[in-house]
Amino acid sequence: MNFKESKAIYLQIAERICDEILLLQYKEEERIPSVREYATIVEVNANTVMRSFDYLQLQSIIYNKRGIGYFVASGARELILSLRRDAFLKEEVAYFFKQLHTLDISIDEIRAMFGEFIKKQNIGNKL
Repeated sequence: MNFKESKAIYLQIAERICDEILLLQYKEEERIPSVREYATIVEVNANTVMRSFDYLQLQSIIYNKRGIGYFVASGARELILSLRRDAFLKEEVAYFFKQLHTLDISIDEIRAMFGEFIKKQNIGNKL
């Protein structure tokens, strides 16, 4: 896995696991790979993955069944979507609006671009 310098590795791994849950690679109440297995997958120290798992457990996205492993919590997908949506609206949108204003980009231009984006997405989903 390629990591960004600007963010802690354990958080990037946690985001990857959340992405995998959103993409239904790991379904609710399904076991996820062990700490050691996941460390091998992303090529990092097992302690780093353990930190990611602890973080996700604190967020109620996964839980541990002692002696069995970690499982995706019921409602995890909706929780991830809610957390990411809130973070996006609080952190990204203000910057986005500032750039629109600074660059004098109209809402009509954005609407047209978004419409094109959606068309391309729907074409890609049908293939």
